[in-house]
Amino acid sequence: MNDLQQRIATSFDAQGLMATLGATLAFVGDGEVHIELPFSPQLTQQHGYVHAGAITSIVDSACGYAALTRAPAECEVVTAEFKINLMRPAIGERFLAIGRVQNAGKLLTVCTGEVRAYAGTATAYKVVALMQATIATLRP
Repeated sequence: MNDLQQRIATSFDAQGLMATLGATLAFVGDGEVHIELPFSPQLTQQHGYVHAGAITSIVDSACGYAALTRAPAECEVVTAEFKINLMRPAIGERFLAIGRVQNAGKLLTVCTGEVRAYAGTATAYKVVALMQATIATLRP
């Protein structure tokens, strides 16, 4: 594991919400982070779909960590704003949130994110959510 991956993994492991949801860090690259979430009945809303709050949480974190990959080593990041489009019900056995940096500035980083729903072992997926997020860089 390289320094960038270790930095993101250490921060991710400190997040109580991700642990509560059962989310795991699946990929860390320069400007891109993937977070995986297995289906759980404890995460559903009244119709049996994974709740929008859980879907939003994993894609928000994926965008934030993607931004952190581009931030100076001494800095942290927090979400300043986001917009999410919930495209279809979150039905699947596992969900993959992908956050990507579109533009990294000194103070603000703009990211896009998507959440993919997978059924079974198939590689085919459906996009259930899209996000655009602005992430603020916090300097010490």
